Amino acid sequence: MSRKSTLSPSPAATAQGGATQRPPAKRIQMADIARMAGVSTATVSRALSGSPLIQQDTRERIADLARSLNYRVNASAASLRRKDISTVGVVMLDDLDHPIQAASDPFMMAMVACLADTLAERGQDMLLARYGQNRMDQLPDLVETGRVAGLIVMGQWSWHEQLNAMARRGLPMAVWGASVPGTLYAVVGSDNEVGGYLATRHLVDQGCQRIAYLGDVQHPEAALRHQGYLRALREAGHTPREIWQQPILFAAPDLKGIVDDWVKAGAVPDAVFASSDLAAMGLVRALSAHGLHVPRDVRVVGFDDIALAEHVHPSLTTVRQSITAAGPALVQMLADQLQGLHRSPVVLPAELIIRESSLPPPG
Repeated sequence: MSRKSTLSPSPAATAQGGATQRPPAKRIQMADIARMAGVSTATVSRALSGSPLIQQDTRERIADLARSLNYRVNASAASLRRKDISTVGVVMLDDLDHPIQAASDPFMMAMVACLADTLAERGQDMLLARYGQNRMDQLPDLVETGRVAGLIVMGQWSWHEQLNAMARRGLPMAVWGASVPGTLYAVVGSDNEVGGYLATRHLVDQGCQRIAYLGDVQHPEAALRHQGYLRALREAGHTPREIWQQPILFAAPDLKGIVDDWVKAGAVPDAVFASSDLAAMGLVRALSAHGLHVPRDVRVVGFDDIALAEHVHPSLTTVRQSITAAGPALVQMLADQLQGLHRSPVVLPAELIIRESSLPPPG
């Protein structure tokens, strides 16, 4: 995806007597200065332009290094970088061997649309990319080659350490996800723990006692939702069985096997909190295949409040993540990063939206 601008060495010249001269050394690039100084290319660019956003000792150290290497700023390249400053990279992470969330997921698409609108209002463009683990080491190139000003990363998944490493390099970046211990990068996300608590507490209030949770606790957001689930159960004096806690992915295309296991074990729950709306909708279908009706036999709550949630039958009770607040918060977080400002994690409120899937059927 990214392009690297390089200077081709001139062809070797043949000297008298048949001796071949060595090609001239490759010209030092700004990325080389950044690597030697242990900072980002953007930091080098700002330092060499005398930006007050860079601390004086850092500016002087980078300037001394540039002089020692006889480095001169390429005016045309600098002009190109200034032009690209209006472009932001929006990156969706994934594991190609173990897909976590499809790019076509309605929640992801709604987030991307909101980001595009927010950036357009600021006169900025968006470059949309998808990176798996096999390309994570290339992700900083999008910024360090000047293709984009900074990154908005959709989700942490299992790439927490890689994101921390990029933060240590000073890469301007805002991440949609969860603030977990040891996070070095800027994060915007919903209050997942409270959202999980609200969903489960609602099911408890409906008289449910055998409440299941569907979600992979290896992923930060789903883990926090699970913590809220457990907190609500503890308060109600309920103990969840292991069979009711299933590590599914957000997309969850087929949940028939889980329902099969519940039925075979005689352990069908009376309610389920699913960590995504797509998982909740898939569960309704899997339950129906066994003649189990939602909400008569099993109450169901999802998470996200995608547009389809209120139009399916039965309409889905869910925890709303405010996309209209998330997009501007991520863009502002990145803008602050580009100005050298560091902000605390932004946690957006979670809201329970009650619909038919968790309420007693009429009559």
